Amino acid sequence: MTREEKAQIIDELAEKFANHAHFYITDAGGFTVAQINNFRRLCFKNGVEYRVYKNTLIRKALEKQEGTDFSPLFKTLHGFSGVIFSKESGNVPAKVIQEFRVKMAGKPGLKAASISSDLFIGDENLKMLAELKSKNELIGEVIGLLQSPAKNVISALQSGKHTVAGLLKTLESRAK
Repeated sequence: MTREEKAQIIDELAEKFANHAHFYITDAGGFTVAQINNFRRLCFKNGVEYRVYKNTLIRKALEKQEGTDFSPLFKTLHGFSGVIFSKESGNVPAKVIQEFRVKMAGKPGLKAASISSDLFIGDENLKMLAELKSKNELIGEVIGLLQSPAKNVISALQSGKHTVAGLLKTLESRAK
């Protein structure tokens, strides 16, 4: 690979890191070509992109990023590394990894993840990352919580009108 080709890959990768709020670095070691293709298909089916890169290219692309210090991730860049990019949800790549691990007995391993510039290093974070709620799920929960007091007041008022009407009828019939 020539220097120009490496520079072009670094620029493309740096642009991907800049355009994707969430990315995971996985251990791609020990996969056959068929297994990597199956993993890519699963990623594509779930709306995320998976690519294998050289560690030095990943490092140089991360060094180009402004505003976030990705240097803690550099110590995880050894062996074969693959990167999963996700624009929408930070938990989808973790769920994809967990789903594929059921078939592959522990592969791929999670080296590191960046969720909206928050860094998670190590495979022990995978379960927690898979349980993260997406932005839309959190917004839905907040809206539901905000609506519940209003619904309770409205239902209390509606049930109360029947009680008040019945009470007035009873009092009227007693007065006669």
